Amino acid sequence: MNRGKDRAVLVLSGGVGGAKLVRGLARAVPDCDLRVIVNTADDFEFHGLHICPDLDTVMYALSGLQNEQTGWGIQGDSWNAHEMLGRYGAPTWFRLGDRDLATHLVRTKLLREGQPLSVVTRSLASALGVAAALQPMTDDRVETFVQTEEGELAFQEYFVREGTHPAVRGVRFAGIEAADPSEVLLGSIREVELIVIAPSNPVASIEPILALPGVREQLQRSRALRVAVSPIIGGRALKGPTVQFLEAVGVEATAVGIAGHYRDVLDTLVVDRMDAGAESEIRRLGLDVIVGDTVMRTGEDRVRVARLALSSLWPSEQ
Repeated sequence: MNRGKDRAVLVLSGGVGGAKLVRGLARAVPDCDLRVIVNTADDFEFHGLHICPDLDTVMYALSGLQNEQTGWGIQGDSWNAHEMLGRYGAPTWFRLGDRDLATHLVRTKLLREGQPLSVVTRSLASALGVAAALQPMTDDRVETFVQTEEGELAFQEYFVREGTHPAVRGVRFAGIEAADPSEVLLGSIREVELIVIAPSNPVASIEPILALPGVREQLQRSRALRVAVSPIIGGRALKGPTVQFLEAVGVEATAVGIAGHYRDVLDTLVVDRMDAGAESEIRRLGLDVIVGDTVMRTGEDRVRVARLALSSLWPSEQ
């Protein structure tokens, strides 16, 4: 069995759920060639700053700075700037901690100087000691809009400002047709041995990556083993509006529904023990199944789920 840097893993990730798995992978195989492509369709501007919620969540997780209680932001951050903005009457529905604010200030400055987001991300991640190759899905602007019963909202308006309350009717990714996929993404699909789809929202977090021109087709032709960890456990999502998004696009919020949604780009689905009864139906869709405990509350949990995903190609990791 290959070891160390000979083992290359590509992860397609959103924010909180993806960050947990990525952190587990980094601990489970610390010497592997880990490449992480993160959704940027929910990036937005706030107070004139370029905010990358999913990228930052994964970056902070890999650097050890992540707030373990919230799953986002920086552990022990303070809120002085946030409170002062409120005194000035500026909008404060999206919370930016003082240390987190530094990330956005530096990123925005570098972007305005003409550096692409991929280069800026490498610089930020390197400064924080991140060993994995962390990259945005594209350097181009793609924006997620959520169609709700109260009209269309930008993703962060729906997710944070409105607290996911309006019923979801659909979703669109503005600018996706003209966006060029990351070179790291396309190159990795051809080069790595294992591709892992993280247990992020399949519609809001993973679909923007798959919808980039040519990405789904490249994944379908990839010689890598393609594995996904189901974000649905017993018909529920542990966090966020995943069920609402799945139902809005006509996907059943079950392990079988996830299998059907990803079947054209997948070889194996990792499901929780609660969904073990769906194994035979998933196999009838042409996929292999790995059953295990997939809830990630602790560091040990994250490593355990990472090893489940790795075991599809490297059985000794289980």
